[in-house]
Amino acid sequence: MKAVFDGIVVGAGAAGGAAAYHLAAKGWKVLVLDAAQFPRPKPCGGGMAASVQRLFPFDLRPAVDSVIDEVRFSWCLADPVSAPLAGDSPFWIVRRSQLDATLMEQAQAVGASFEQGVRVVSANREGEHWQVQALSSAGESLRYRSRSLVVADGSESSLAAGLGIGPASPRYASTVSVQLEGEVASPQAVLFDFGLVRHGFCWAFPRLGGYSIGVGTFIGRQEANSEAVLSQLLPSLGFAADAGQRQAVSLRIWNGHHPLHGSGVNAGAVAVGDAASLCDTFLAEGLRPALLSGCLAAQALDRWLAGEQGALGEYTARMRREWGESMAWGKRIAQVFYRVPGVGYQLGIKRPTAPQRIAQILSGEMGYGDIAQRVIKRLLFQRN
Repeated sequence: MKAVFDGIVVGAGAAGGAAAYHLAAKGWKVLVLDAAQFPRPKPCGGGMAASVQRLFPFDLRPAVDSVIDEVRFSWCLADPVSAPLAGDSPFWIVRRSQLDATLMEQAQAVGASFEQGVRVVSANREGEHWQVQALSSAGESLRYRSRSLVVADGSESSLAAGLGIGPASPRYASTVSVQLEGEVASPQAVLFDFGLVRHGFCWAFPRLGGYSIGVGTFIGRQEANSEAVLSQLLPSLGFAADAGQRQAVSLRIWNGHHPLHGSGVNAGAVAVGDAASLCDTFLAEGLRPALLSGCLAAQALDRWLAGEQGALGEYTARMRREWGESMAWGKRIAQVFYRVPGVGYQLGIKRPTAPQRIAQILSGEMGYGDIAQRVIKRLLFQRN
Protein backbone atom coordinates (compact mmCIF):
# COMPACT_ATOMS: atom_id res chain seq x y z
CA MET A 1 0.00 0.00 0.00
CA LYS A 2 1.40 3.35 -1.02
CA ALA A 3 1.32 6.61 0.93
CA VAL A 4 -1.97 8.38 1.64
CA PHE A 5 -2.69 11.38 -0.60
CA ASP A 6 -4.96 14.31 0.12
CA GLY A 7 -6.44 14.04 -3.35
CA ILE A 8 -6.29 11.58 -6.25
CA VAL A 9 -7.27 12.92 -9.68
CA VAL A 10 -8.38 10.24 -12.14
CA GLY A 11 -7.63 11.62 -15.59
CA ALA A 12 -5.09 14.19 -16.78
CA GLY A 13 -7.18 16.01 -19.36
CA ALA A 14 -8.07 19.69 -19.15
CA ALA A 15 -10.41 19.33 -16.16
CA GLY A 16 -8.14 16.95 -14.25
CA GLY A 17 -5.06 19.05 -14.92
CA ALA A 18 -6.81 22.22 -13.75
CA ALA A 19 -8.00 20.53 -10.55
CA ALA A 20 -4.58 19.04 -9.86
CA TYR A 21 -2.80 22.35 -10.33
CA HIS A 22 -5.06 24.38 -8.07
CA LEU A 23 -5.26 21.73 -5.34
CA ALA A 24 -1.51 21.17 -5.29
CA ALA A 25 -0.91 24.93 -5.32
CA LYS A 26 -2.81 25.08 -2.02
CA GLY A 27 -0.24 22.75 -0.50
CA TRP A 28 -2.17 19.48 -0.59
CA LYS A 29 -0.55 16.18 -1.54
CA VAL A 30 -2.02 15.35 -4.96
CA LEU A 31 -1.62 12.36 -7.27
CA VAL A 32 -2.83 12.30 -10.89
CA LEU A 33 -3.40 8.97 -12.65
CA ASP A 34 -3.92 8.62 -16.40
CA ALA A 35 -4.15 5.55 -18.61
CA ALA A 36 -2.22 7.24 -21.45
CA GLN A 37 1.42 8.14 -21.86
CA PHE A 38 2.09 11.86 -22.35
CA PRO A 39 2.24 13.70 -24.63
CA ARG A 40 -0.79 12.07 -26.21
CA PRO A 41 -3.05 13.23 -29.01
CA LYS A 42 -6.71 13.78 -28.20
CA PRO A 43 -9.60 14.29 -30.62
CA CYS A 44 -10.93 17.77 -29.88
CA GLY A 45 -11.79 20.80 -31.96
CA GLY A 46 -9.80 22.87 -29.51
CA GLY A 47 -12.11 25.89 -29.42
CA MET A 48 -11.79 27.73 -26.11
CA ALA A 49 -12.84 31.15 -24.82
CA ALA A 50 -9.76 33.17 -23.99
CA SER A 51 -11.55 34.29 -20.82
CA VAL A 52 -10.44 31.03 -19.16
CA GLN A 53 -6.99 32.59 -18.80
CA ARG A 54 -8.31 34.36 -15.70
CA LEU A 55 -8.56 30.96 -13.97
CA PHE A 56 -4.77 30.47 -14.00
CA PRO A 57 -1.77 32.51 -12.86
CA PHE A 58 0.40 31.06 -15.65
CA ASP A 59 0.21 31.73 -19.39
CA LEU A 60 -1.93 29.32 -21.45
CA ARG A 61 -0.88 30.86 -24.78
CA PRO A 62 1.92 28.35 -25.51
CA ALA A 63 -0.90 25.88 -26.22
CA VAL A 64 -2.73 28.31 -28.55
CA ASP A 65 -2.50 27.62 -32.29
CA SER A 66 -4.86 30.32 -33.57
CA VAL A 67 -6.52 33.49 -32.32
CA ILE A 68 -10.00 33.79 -33.80
CA ASP A 69 -11.63 37.12 -34.63
CA GLU A 70 -14.57 35.98 -36.79
CA VAL A 71 -17.30 33.33 -36.59
CA ARG A 72 -18.87 32.22 -39.86
CA PHE A 73 -22.12 30.30 -40.32
CA SER A 74 -23.53 28.62 -43.40
CA TRP A 75 -26.38 26.41 -44.58
CA CYS A 76 -25.11 23.53 -46.76
CA LEU A 77 -21.94 25.58 -47.28
CA ALA A 78 -24.00 28.43 -48.79
CA ASP A 79 -26.19 31.31 -47.56
CA PRO A 80 -23.38 32.55 -45.26
CA VAL A 81 -23.47 34.99 -42.39
CA SER A 82 -20.61 36.06 -40.15
CA ALA A 83 -19.91 37.96 -36.97
CA PRO A 84 -16.75 39.56 -35.62
CA LEU A 85 -15.62 38.61 -32.14
CA ALA A 86 -15.33 41.66 -29.93
CA GLY A 87 -12.77 42.19 -27.23
CA ASP A 88 -9.13 41.21 -26.89
CA SER A 89 -8.53 37.71 -28.34
CA PRO A 90 -11.86 36.29 -27.10
CA PHE A 91 -11.62 32.85 -28.73
CA TRP A 92 -8.64 30.54 -29.11
CA ILE A 93 -7.96 27.30 -30.93
CA VAL A 94 -5.65 25.21 -28.77
CA ARG A 95 -3.77 22.00 -29.43
CA ARG A 96 -5.13 19.61 -26.84
CA SER A 97 -1.96 17.58 -26.45
CA GLN A 98 -0.08 20.78 -25.60
CA LEU A 99 -2.79 22.22 -23.36
CA ASP A 100 -3.05 19.05 -21.27
CA ALA A 101 0.74 18.75 -21.07
CA THR A 102 1.06 22.40 -19.99
CA LEU A 103 -1.49 21.95 -17.21
CA MET A 104 0.26 18.84 -15.93
CA GLU A 105 3.68 20.46 -16.08
CA GLN A 106 2.37 23.35 -13.99
CA ALA A 107 0.68 20.95 -11.55
CA GLN A 108 3.91 19.03 -11.08
CA ALA A 109 5.82 22.29 -10.62
CA VAL A 110 3.69 23.05 -7.53
CA GLY A 111 4.10 19.56 -6.10
CA ALA A 112 1.58 17.21 -7.74
CA SER A 113 2.70 13.66 -8.58
CA PHE A 114 1.82 12.20 -11.98
CA GLU A 115 1.71 8.50 -12.89
CA GLN A 116 1.12 7.69 -16.54
CA GLY A 117 0.03 4.41 -18.08
CA VAL A 118 -2.16 3.67 -15.04
CA ARG A 119 -5.80 2.74 -15.66
CA VAL A 120 -8.12 3.10 -12.69
CA VAL A 121 -10.64 0.26 -12.49
CA SER A 122 -12.48 1.08 -9.25
CA ALA A 123 -12.69 3.55 -6.40
CA ASN A 124 -14.44 2.91 -3.09
CA ARG A 125 -14.50 4.79 0.17
CA GLU A 126 -13.55 2.78 3.24
CA GLY A 127 -13.61 4.68 6.49
CA GLU A 128 -11.79 7.98 6.06
CA HIS A 129 -10.06 7.12 2.78
CA TRP A 130 -10.74 6.35 -0.84
CA GLN A 131 -9.28 3.04 -1.99
CA VAL A 132 -8.35 3.28 -5.67
CA GLN A 133 -7.62 0.11 -7.63
CA ALA A 134 -5.68 0.38 -10.88
CA LEU A 135 -3.69 -1.53 -13.47
CA SER A 136 -0.37 -0.46 -14.94
CA SER A 137 0.28 -0.69 -18.67
CA ALA A 138 2.25 -3.86 -17.89
CA GLY A 139 -0.76 -5.43 -16.14
CA GLU A 140 0.49 -4.89 -12.59
CA SER A 141 -2.21 -4.42 -9.96
CA LEU A 142 -1.85 -1.12 -8.10
CA ARG A 143 -3.58 0.34 -5.04
CA TYR A 144 -3.71 3.91 -3.77
CA ARG A 145 -5.31 5.70 -0.83
CA SER A 146 -6.58 9.24 -0.65
CA ARG A 147 -8.77 11.50 1.48
CA SER A 148 -10.59 12.83 -1.60
CA LEU A 149 -11.22 11.85 -5.21
CA VAL A 150 -11.56 13.90 -8.40
CA VAL A 151 -13.29 11.99 -11.21
CA ALA A 152 -11.93 13.42 -14.46
CA ASP A 153 -11.95 10.35 -16.71
CA GLY A 154 -13.86 11.89 -19.59
CA SER A 155 -17.03 11.21 -21.55
CA GLU A 156 -16.83 7.46 -21.11
CA SER A 157 -16.32 7.75 -17.36
CA SER A 158 -16.42 4.42 -15.58
CA LEU A 159 -16.64 6.00 -12.13
CA ALA A 160 -19.08 8.93 -12.01
CA ALA A 161 -22.46 7.18 -12.23
CA GLY A 162 -21.46 4.49 -9.73
CA LEU A 163 -20.65 7.20 -7.18
CA GLY A 164 -24.02 8.90 -7.67
CA ILE A 165 -22.43 11.88 -9.39
CA GLY A 166 -23.97 13.46 -12.48
CA PRO A 167 -26.81 11.89 -14.49
CA ALA A 168 -27.50 8.19 -13.94
CA SER A 169 -28.18 7.89 -17.69
CA PRO A 170 -25.86 10.30 -19.51
CA ARG A 171 -26.89 11.88 -22.79
CA TYR A 172 -24.41 11.73 -25.65
CA ALA A 173 -23.67 13.48 -28.89
CA SER A 174 -21.99 11.38 -31.57
CA THR A 175 -19.11 13.06 -33.36
CA VAL A 176 -16.41 12.30 -35.88
CA SER A 177 -13.16 14.24 -35.64
CA VAL A 178 -10.70 14.83 -38.51
CA GLN A 179 -7.29 16.48 -38.28
CA LEU A 180 -6.08 17.97 -41.56
CA GLU A 181 -2.57 19.12 -42.41
CA GLY A 182 -2.21 21.83 -45.02
CA GLU A 183 -2.80 25.45 -45.94
CA VAL A 184 -5.52 27.34 -44.08
CA ALA A 185 -7.47 29.85 -46.18
CA SER A 186 -8.84 31.93 -43.28
CA PRO A 187 -6.61 31.38 -40.23
CA GLN A 188 -8.61 33.70 -37.97
CA ALA A 189 -12.14 32.47 -38.72
CA VAL A 190 -14.11 29.44 -37.52
CA LEU A 191 -16.93 27.90 -39.56
CA PHE A 192 -20.16 26.27 -38.34
CA ASP A 193 -22.39 24.68 -41.00
CA PHE A 194 -25.92 23.73 -39.95
CA GLY A 195 -27.25 22.25 -43.18
CA LEU A 196 -25.12 19.22 -44.01
CA VAL A 197 -25.73 17.22 -40.82
CA ARG A 198 -29.13 15.94 -39.74
CA HIS A 199 -29.87 16.93 -36.11
CA GLY A 200 -26.47 18.56 -35.74
CA PHE A 201 -23.75 20.52 -37.49
CA CYS A 202 -20.18 20.37 -38.73
CA TRP A 203 -17.34 22.72 -37.93
CA ALA A 204 -13.93 23.74 -39.22
CA PHE A 205 -11.46 25.29 -36.78
CA PRO A 206 -8.13 26.58 -38.16
CA ARG A 207 -5.05 25.58 -36.24
CA LEU A 208 -1.31 25.76 -36.81
CA GLY A 209 -0.65 23.96 -40.10
CA GLY A 210 -4.16 22.74 -40.78
CA TYR A 211 -7.72 22.31 -39.53
CA SER A 212 -9.63 20.55 -36.79
CA ILE A 213 -12.81 19.30 -38.43
CA GLY A 214 -15.82 17.85 -36.69
CA VAL A 215 -19.20 16.36 -37.57
CA GLY A 216 -21.71 15.94 -34.76
CA THR A 217 -25.32 14.96 -34.05
CA PHE A 218 -27.01 16.22 -30.90
CA ILE A 219 -30.40 14.49 -30.69
CA GLY A 220 -30.17 10.86 -29.62
CA ARG A 221 -27.02 8.76 -29.80
CA GLN A 222 -27.27 8.39 -33.54
CA GLU A 223 -24.36 8.77 -35.89
CA ALA A 224 -24.22 11.28 -38.70
CA ASN A 225 -23.45 10.17 -42.23
CA SER A 226 -20.03 11.67 -41.71
CA GLU A 227 -18.42 10.48 -44.93
CA ALA A 228 -21.14 12.08 -47.03
CA VAL A 229 -20.75 15.30 -45.04
CA LEU A 230 -16.96 15.31 -45.26
CA SER A 231 -17.07 14.64 -49.01
CA GLN A 232 -18.66 18.07 -49.36
CA LEU A 233 -16.99 19.96 -46.52
CA LEU A 234 -13.36 19.03 -47.16
CA PRO A 235 -13.28 20.02 -50.86
CA SER A 236 -14.82 23.38 -49.90
CA LEU A 237 -11.70 23.94 -47.79
CA GLY A 238 -9.32 22.85 -50.54
CA PHE A 239 -8.72 19.25 -49.40
CA ALA A 240 -9.46 15.88 -50.93
CA ALA A 241 -12.71 14.30 -49.77
CA ASP A 242 -10.83 11.43 -48.11
CA ALA A 243 -8.10 13.55 -46.49
CA GLY A 244 -7.19 13.11 -42.83
CA GLN A 245 -7.83 10.36 -40.33
CA ARG A 246 -11.32 9.91 -38.92
CA GLN A 247 -11.91 9.25 -35.24
CA ALA A 248 -15.36 8.65 -33.74
CA VAL A 249 -15.98 10.22 -30.33
CA SER A 250 -18.98 10.34 -28.00
CA LEU A 251 -19.45 13.63 -26.16
CA ARG A 252 -21.21 13.47 -22.81
CA ILE A 253 -23.36 16.58 -23.01
CA TRP A 254 -25.24 18.50 -20.33
CA ASN A 255 -28.56 16.84 -19.50
CA GLY A 256 -30.10 18.49 -16.47
CA HIS A 257 -29.08 19.62 -13.00
CA HIS A 258 -27.40 16.83 -11.05
CA PRO A 259 -25.09 16.71 -8.02
CA LEU A 260 -21.44 16.93 -9.02
CA HIS A 261 -20.22 15.77 -5.62
CA GLY A 262 -20.65 12.55 -3.69
CA SER A 263 -22.39 12.31 -0.36
CA GLY A 264 -22.81 9.74 2.41
CA VAL A 265 -20.54 6.78 1.68
CA ASN A 266 -19.17 8.69 -1.32
CA ALA A 267 -18.23 11.83 0.59
CA GLY A 268 -15.11 13.56 -0.67
CA ALA A 269 -15.64 12.78 -4.37
CA VAL A 270 -16.31 15.30 -7.14
CA ALA A 271 -16.68 14.98 -10.90
CA VAL A 272 -15.29 17.52 -13.36
CA GLY A 273 -15.26 18.13 -17.10
CA ASP A 274 -16.79 15.58 -19.47
CA ALA A 275 -17.15 13.03 -16.65
CA ALA A 276 -19.59 15.50 -15.05
CA SER A 277 -21.62 15.82 -18.30
CA LEU A 278 -20.85 19.51 -18.78
CA CYS A 279 -20.37 19.75 -22.56
CA ASP A 280 -22.50 22.45 -24.25
CA THR A 281 -25.62 20.77 -25.64
CA PHE A 282 -25.96 23.24 -28.55
CA LEU A 283 -22.44 24.17 -29.72
CA ALA A 284 -20.48 21.26 -28.17
CA GLU A 285 -18.14 23.53 -26.23
CA GLY A 286 -16.30 21.44 -23.68
CA LEU A 287 -13.03 23.11 -22.73
CA ARG A 288 -14.43 26.13 -20.91
CA PRO A 289 -16.67 24.09 -18.56
CA ALA A 290 -13.88 21.55 -18.09
CA LEU A 291 -11.39 24.16 -16.92
CA LEU A 292 -13.98 26.03 -14.87
CA SER A 293 -15.13 22.87 -13.11
CA GLY A 294 -11.57 21.76 -12.37
CA CYS A 295 -10.77 25.10 -10.77
CA LEU A 296 -14.00 25.34 -8.75
CA ALA A 297 -13.72 21.72 -7.61
CA ALA A 298 -10.19 22.35 -6.34
CA GLN A 299 -11.36 25.43 -4.43
CA ALA A 300 -14.13 23.40 -2.81
CA LEU A 301 -11.84 20.47 -1.99
CA ASP A 302 -9.35 22.83 -0.39
CA ARG A 303 -12.06 23.94 2.03
CA TRP A 304 -13.44 20.43 2.52
CA LEU A 305 -10.03 18.98 3.33
CA ALA A 306 -9.60 21.77 5.86
CA GLY A 307 -12.80 20.65 7.62
CA GLU A 308 -15.62 22.61 5.97
CA GLN A 309 -18.20 19.85 5.45
CA GLY A 310 -20.56 21.76 3.15
CA ALA A 311 -17.89 22.93 0.72
CA LEU A 312 -18.47 20.25 -1.93
CA GLY A 313 -22.16 21.01 -2.06
CA GLU A 314 -21.19 24.59 -2.85
CA TYR A 315 -19.15 23.29 -5.80
CA THR A 316 -22.29 21.74 -7.27
CA ALA A 317 -24.23 24.95 -6.57
CA ARG A 318 -21.61 27.18 -8.20
CA MET A 319 -21.41 25.04 -11.33
CA ARG A 320 -25.19 25.20 -11.56
CA ARG A 321 -25.14 28.99 -11.32
CA GLU A 322 -22.11 29.64 -13.51
CA TRP A 323 -22.72 26.98 -16.17
CA GLY A 324 -25.78 24.79 -15.68
CA GLU A 325 -28.41 27.51 -15.76
CA SER A 326 -27.17 28.66 -19.17
CA MET A 327 -27.04 25.04 -20.38
CA ALA A 328 -30.65 24.46 -19.31
CA TRP A 329 -31.67 27.14 -21.81
CA GLY A 330 -29.15 25.85 -24.36
CA LYS A 331 -30.73 22.41 -24.18
CA ARG A 332 -34.17 23.85 -24.89
CA ILE A 333 -32.85 25.79 -27.87
CA ALA A 334 -31.08 22.67 -29.20
CA GLN A 335 -34.18 20.48 -28.88
CA VAL A 336 -36.16 22.87 -31.06
CA PHE A 337 -33.39 23.99 -33.41
CA TYR A 338 -32.02 20.56 -34.38
CA ARG A 339 -35.47 19.17 -35.13
CA VAL A 340 -36.24 21.99 -37.58
CA PRO A 341 -32.75 23.18 -38.54
CA GLY A 342 -33.82 24.90 -41.76
CA VAL A 343 -36.27 27.08 -39.87
CA GLY A 344 -33.74 27.46 -37.08
CA TYR A 345 -31.10 28.76 -39.46
CA GLN A 346 -33.41 31.35 -40.98
CA LEU A 347 -34.95 32.52 -37.70
CA GLY A 348 -32.13 31.84 -35.25
CA ILE A 349 -28.93 32.47 -37.22
CA LYS A 350 -29.76 34.85 -40.06
CA ARG A 351 -31.48 37.48 -37.96
CA PRO A 352 -29.40 40.68 -37.83
CA THR A 353 -28.25 40.29 -34.22
CA ALA A 354 -28.06 36.48 -34.00
CA PRO A 355 -24.49 35.82 -35.25
CA GLN A 356 -23.08 38.37 -32.84
CA ARG A 357 -25.04 36.84 -29.96
CA ILE A 358 -23.65 33.38 -30.71
CA ALA A 359 -20.16 34.85 -30.97
CA GLN A 360 -20.67 36.40 -27.52
CA ILE A 361 -21.76 33.03 -26.12
CA LEU A 362 -18.63 31.39 -27.53
CA SER A 363 -16.43 34.07 -26.00
CA GLY A 364 -18.15 33.72 -22.62
CA GLU A 365 -19.67 37.22 -22.63
CA MET A 366 -23.24 35.91 -22.65
CA GLY A 367 -25.21 32.81 -21.66
CA TYR A 368 -28.05 31.07 -23.47
CA GLY A 369 -30.52 32.46 -20.96
CA ASP A 370 -29.88 35.94 -22.38
CA ILE A 371 -31.40 34.97 -25.74
CA ALA A 372 -33.35 31.77 -25.14
CA GLN A 373 -36.92 32.86 -24.60
CA ARG A 374 -37.05 34.99 -27.72
CA VAL A 375 -35.38 32.32 -29.87
CA ILE A 376 -37.58 29.47 -28.62
CA LYS A 377 -40.80 31.45 -29.07
CA ARG A 378 -39.75 32.40 -32.59
CA LEU A 379 -39.00 28.78 -33.55
CA LEU A 380 -42.10 27.30 -31.92
CA PHE A 381 -44.36 29.90 -33.51
CA GLN A 382 -42.91 29.13 -36.95
CA ARG A 383 -43.37 25.36 -36.44
CA ASN A 384 -47.01 25.84 -35.51
